[in-house]
Amino acid sequence: MEKAIYFSSGFAANVALFSSLPQRGDLIAHDALIHANVHDGISASKAEAISVSHNAADAFDGAIRLWRAKGGNGRPWIAVESLYSMDGDRAPLAALADLASRHDGFLVIDEAQATGVLGPQGRGLAADLEGRANVLVLHTCGKALGVSGALVGLPGVFADYMVNRARNFIYSTAPSPLMAAAVREALRIIADEPERRARLRRLTAFASETASARLGIRSSGSHILPVTIGDNARALRIAEHMRREGFDVRAIRPPTVPEGTARLRLSITLNIDEEQIEAMIDELAVAMNGAQP
Repeated sequence: MEKAIYFSSGFAANVALFSSLPQRGDLIAHDALIHANVHDGISASKAEAISVSHNAADAFDGAIRLWRAKGGNGRPWIAVESLYSMDGDRAPLAALADLASRHDGFLVIDEAQATGVLGPQGRGLAADLEGRANVLVLHTCGKALGVSGALVGLPGVFADYMVNRARNFIYSTAPSPLMAAAVREALRIIADEPERRARLRRLTAFASETASARLGIRSSGSHILPVTIGDNARALRIAEHMRREGFDVRAIRPPTVPEGTARLRLSITLNIDEEQIEAMIDELAVAMNGAQP
């Protein structure tokens, strides 16, 4: 990217981006499962907004065409996550980037769950789109980088505009220089130590295979393994059981996820090993059998 802006948090970055860059007369077409902080940015925007079926490139195309047919004459902004935080599935980024180009629009990609973990040198799933003038990418500096804040990579003219117009950037205390130095070092470690990602891939594959064999859970294809329970109370009982047994498993319920899809969200990290994963899944099988509705 031509430039990057360092924000104090991913929340501040997304709110700043969507409240300042899309203009009156534009359209923000966002994935139905987009992160909550994007919704907050959209609510502060002067652009029209529409929710589009999850991971459906054709649905984005149809929504933009319908907007044009009704008189929309601004620019469309397509907002997605590269890897979705509650399902662990990937967006069809190449198709969406081509779609944005065909409609003279922009693609905004939140890489929060992929930064440091996926893509060449941990650069995320949008690495192949680097340098496109109509692609903007957000990388969190928490999660895999282990620090705090977020980096928004974007064309230089957009960066200059945000520095002068994004209220979340102008009127908020800047991140500490110490944090910026820590982020720089984390980026260096991620680029120079690919063995970390290789080990994470092995752990993720082991967890997916074990969960599939013992729980019948379909792999998400990523380090995020959702275990859909459905009933809120049952999800809470299972999570409580797991914590009593020493496993930090949390229940995710509406409105974070849709009604009827309460779940446990397992996230594989380098702080565990195969033995611990196996023990966790064994205990989860016990908890799920003992926490029927």
